[in-house]
Amino acid sequence: QVQLAESGGGLVQAGGSLRLSCAASERTFKGYTMAWFRQAPGKEREFVAAVNWSGFSTSYADSVKERFTISRDNAKITVSLQMNSLKPEDTAVYYCAAGPRGLSSSPANYNYWGQGTQVTVSS
Repeated sequence: QVQLAESGGGLVQAGGSLRLSCAASERTFKGYTMAWFRQAPGKEREFVAAVNWSGFSTSYADSVKERFTISRDNAKITVSLQMNSLKPEDTAVYYCAAGPRGLSSSPANYNYWGQGTQVTVSS
C-alpha cells in the first residue's frame, strides 16, 4: 500500500521556523506532483504549496509566499516544506499529498495523503 509519512511538526513561537518532511513509500512518486495542504480547526483543507516531478516548478498560496519553500529529493523520495517567519494563523494540521497531475491547488487532484502533522505557532 502506498504511504506518505510526515514529520517535523511541533510548537514554535511566532517568527520562528520549522521544517516539515514527507517520505513516500513508493518510487512511483518520483513522477508525481507533491504538495502540502493544511487544515485548521473548523476550517476547510487549504492548499499551501506544490512542486512538480522534477522539482523545478513550484506553486504557493499567497498567504505563504516569501515565507515557505517547498523542495523535493527524488533520490530519497521525499518532499520538504521549510517554513520561516511563522505566524499564529499558520497553526494547523499539515498534510503531505501526491498526485499524477500538474501543479494544482485542489485537494481533489491528489490521490494519496499522509496522516498529517500538527504545527502550532504561539503568539
